[in-house]
Amino acid sequence: MLLRIPGQEDIHINHLVLDFNGTIALDGLLLPSVKERLIELARLIKIYVLTADSNGSATRECKGLPVDLHVIGKDNQREEKCSFIRMIPPGVAVMGNGVNDELMFRQADLSIAIIGKEGCATATLMASHIVVKEVVDGLDLLLMHHRLIPTLRK
Repeated sequence: MLLRIPGQEDIHINHLVLDFNGTIALDGLLLPSVKERLIELARLIKIYVLTADSNGSATRECKGLPVDLHVIGKDNQREEKCSFIRMIPPGVAVMGNGVNDELMFRQADLSIAIIGKEGCATATLMASHIVVKEVVDGLDLLLMHHRLIPTLRK
């Protein structure tokens, strides 16, 4: 996926890394309309869900989705998420809301903070390129990336 934003270099997005709880799920349950958008996006880019799975439901909720689920440990989550971003090839977009997402936001080519019902950690918010209220809005930005132009153009 090629993002052409006036006033800056083109952004190539080949991978999307999503946090689970607070981003694509609330209280451990996948949010409405997320599945359809992930199916559509998976035709364009590789999608990963990276989570500490604090509710123990990520495997069940992601079953049948076109995503690679990676459950991280309970300790050093910030570093583990950041290391994951470094391990995949360039062209990474990320979405998340927790303080453990901050370092991966700083490594990504495009980072979208999700406010959602859980709110968003200030450090992660400050490391983001874009902030949206709901995850479907963030996913729609990638599906209809012309919407990124007014927000990111310089």
